[in-house]
Formats: sequence, C-alpha cells, structure tokens
Amino acid sequence: MKYVVLGLLMIQPLSLYDLHKAFRAGISLFYSASFGSLQRSLSQLIEEGLVVAEPEPGDPRGKKRHTITDAGRIAWRDGMLTPPVGADAETVMLSRVFFLGLLDADDRKVAVGLLRSRAADDLANLQAVAVELDSAEIPADLAGVFKYQRATLDYGIRSHTLAQTWLNELPE
Repeated sequence: MKYVVLGLLMIQPLSLYDLHKAFRAGISLFYSASFGSLQRSLSQLIEEGLVVAEPEPGDPRGKKRHTITDAGRIAWRDGMLTPPVGADAETVMLSRVFFLGLLDADDRKVAVGLLRSRAADDLANLQAVAVELDSAEIPADLAGVFKYQRATLDYGIRSHTLAQTWLNELPE
C-alpha cells in the first residue's frame, strides 16, 4: 500500500478523506484499502519522512493535507524500479501500471520490463506445474477432484498469458 499511497500523493497533496475517495474512485478495482489501513499507512509514511501532514487552512475540524517529500519521491521511484515480488502478482502489476505515467520514458521502460519479466517467469512456472501434473498418475477415486484442481491451474495459466500479452502491448 505504501507505494500506492505515495503514487497518489505524487499526483497531488491529499487529505485522508480525499485519499480514501481516490481509492474508491478507481484503485479499489485492483487494490482495496479501508479508512483505517490508509490512516496507518499515512502515519508510517510520515514517521519515515516520506510524507508530511499540514493542517488545511481554515478547516475547523483539523483536516490535514498530506504531501509527498523529496525522500518520498525517491522511495516511490525506487519501488517502481525494483523487481516485483510477492504472491499477489496481479495487484502489484496493476498498481505499478496505474502509475507508469508518473515516470520518465527511460524509467517507464525499465518498470515495464520488470513487469514483463515477472509475468513471463510466473507463466513459465505455472506451465511447468501443468506439465508435471498432466504426466502424473491420478488414482481413479481422485479423478473428479483433480479435474477441478487442474481447471484452477488452467485459469492461472490463461490469466498469466493475458497479463503477459497485455504488458507486451503497453506503450513504452
């Protein structure tokens, strides 16, 4: 969530309420966040010196506007240019693509290359599992179970194939 919040703050300073609204307006399609998790993330980013919070002028409720710092911009860029890791590859991929337009052309090319590499590696791993499973002897009493487990693997292969195709079609 750290890099998604930083990415939104790269676009413009936001209050906690506006940040939550930005998530609901589009990012929630691939990355969900509660009000409380956003509040914790902002607190951590402030503690790390990546974001500053200043009171909104004239707001009687003490609303604060959060602004990314130079260190936050560097951390965000470094995050975009680091090979993606973690189990939820689709969320990582979509959140990075969402913010690609904030990178310069050279950095964007590197970031897309990293995403393409991850998609290709993940697809190759799933295809290797399929080859191994398809050559395995399945006991007759487990054939019904295997059929749906194999269908789940097939979904993963298809979705990763689509992701790879989509990434290859992205403009650099």
